[in-house]
Amino acid sequence: ADRPAPVAPADPPAARPANAKLGGVPTEVVSKVALREVVHGLERPVLVVTAPGAPHRLYIVEQRGRIRILEDGKLRADPFFTIGELSDGNEEGLLGLAFHPKFAENGRIFVNYTSRDRATHIVEYRATADKVDPKSARELVRIEQPYSNHNGGNLVFGPDGKLYTGMGDGGKANDPHRNGQNPKALLAKILRFDVDAAEPRPEIVHCGMRNPWRFSFDRDGTLYIG
Repeated sequence: ADRPAPVAPADPPAARPANAKLGGVPTEVVSKVALREVVHGLERPVLVVTAPGAPHRLYIVEQRGRIRILEDGKLRADPFFTIGELSDGNEEGLLGLAFHPKFAENGRIFVNYTSRDRATHIVEYRATADKVDPKSARELVRIEQPYSNHNGGNLVFGPDGKLYTGMGDGGKANDPHRNGQNPKALLAKILRFDVDAAEPRPEIVHCGMRNPWRFSFDRDGTLYIG
């Protein structure tokens, strides 16, 4: 039988400059980068955010249901927020936190979590800089999750002042429910909420998402999704 002609080997990669390390990062840059432990004793930390106007106070989201405060290099003993009855799969739990752009005036925060009813909940609370009032809960949306993985969960306010969240496709392999291309499904989407409206409702702004775990807006308004 005829055989295909042999393929010529590819050209070898060009040699890296003498002042570059693996990955092309110059030595003068690498020499200025170091790892330093900031805090320890956390349980499954998945997110660090700051409140508007308070860049030196860090709010650390623990996946199993707490938000801790790190200030002046010290971890406060009392959590900022605690919630129970969460689902506890590897990609489930307390997944997102965002402060309203006018938090200093209105004390509004938003969290994204999955609970034991196997659903995503996006909930608004009222808070001071030190503590959330659990009785102030107002649910924006509840979204059923067919499986335990691909829950997304990030919350970010965009340059338009609206709240964005990323929803995974619902989980399992190959999007069996075809949520990615279903314009009526809230799964596999980037959603947006006008939280200052009387009744905020989810608006689909992008579809076909697999599992948008974290994302952020650049200074020019471009949204980068991981």
